[in-house]
Amino acid sequence: MEKQTIVSGVRASGKLHIGNYLGALQQWVELQNQGHNCYFFIADLHGITTPFKPDELSQNTLDVAATYLAAGIDPEKSVFFLQNHILEHATLAWIFNCILPLSELERMTQFKDKSKSHKENINAGLLTYPALMAADILMYKPSAVPVGEDQTQHVELSRVVARKFNNRFGKVFPEPHTFMRKPLRIMSLADPAKKMSKTGDEAILMDDSPAEISRKLKKAVTASEAGHKSPGVENLFSLLEHFGSKEEVAFFHDQQKQGNLKFSELKETLAKDIAVYFENFREKKQELLARPDYLAKILGQGADRARTVAQATLTEVKQKIGLL
Repeated sequence: MEKQTIVSGVRASGKLHIGNYLGALQQWVELQNQGHNCYFFIADLHGITTPFKPDELSQNTLDVAATYLAAGIDPEKSVFFLQNHILEHATLAWIFNCILPLSELERMTQFKDKSKSHKENINAGLLTYPALMAADILMYKPSAVPVGEDQTQHVELSRVVARKFNNRFGKVFPEPHTFMRKPLRIMSLADPAKKMSKTGDEAILMDDSPAEISRKLKKAVTASEAGHKSPGVENLFSLLEHFGSKEEVAFFHDQQKQGNLKFSELKETLAKDIAVYFENFREKKQELLARPDYLAKILGQGADRARTVAQATLTEVKQKIGLL
């Protein structure tokens, strides 16, 4: 298999749930272990575009770092770092701001959505968020960017930015493609019509205790309108296919066909499977959180490696555009 340069990041916005794991983190670990040249970062600068508290931001950042390392990101195999440690990201984002038309930024779906949900805080960062994201991506000249469905528009914009820059100043950036598996949508336990989010009992967090997993699943919605398939039940079966055994999946599908499916039994089995799946992860994460100095060291070493590449890219960009 051809070795690719891979870049992806995650916001430092609280604990990750099993939808985050299946949709992103699991894929990152697989790509890393396949030998690709991987750059994975925590997007803490993106995290301040929406309302935040400083102490929560720093704690969330450490939590996300511990989560990714405990789940299998290996700092010996991947470059793992904090976005804010690489000042070149912000500089390149400013340069991109100066070549991107305002109309390109205003049409971004995420800007529209966040402007509606954070009407009291429609700041300039929300608007120029995609320029920073393009800088995050293009800085390392990747061939592929693993993202979820909701981020494909941003990857496309990074391609637009690369094209505009190359056409105007000369070739510097490759146009990365979106690296996606079959679209994966893990739905909310409380409202299976929408994607799982981190709030309340809608999500199973990766580090939830077995008792908490069981409690949340017992409350998971399974009812549906007459004559329609239940999206809640479909969501539970989707989770069982990821975390359960083939025998369990076959058994419960057979029970469903015969009209003998017991939701309580399905939920109990699923709770056990998810708890066992993340057992080692929970232990490793607690060990890492108890060693904040070690986490800081790992992130610092990753930043040193990323900075070497970022400085070279920014020097090349400055030369192209005439900055002394």
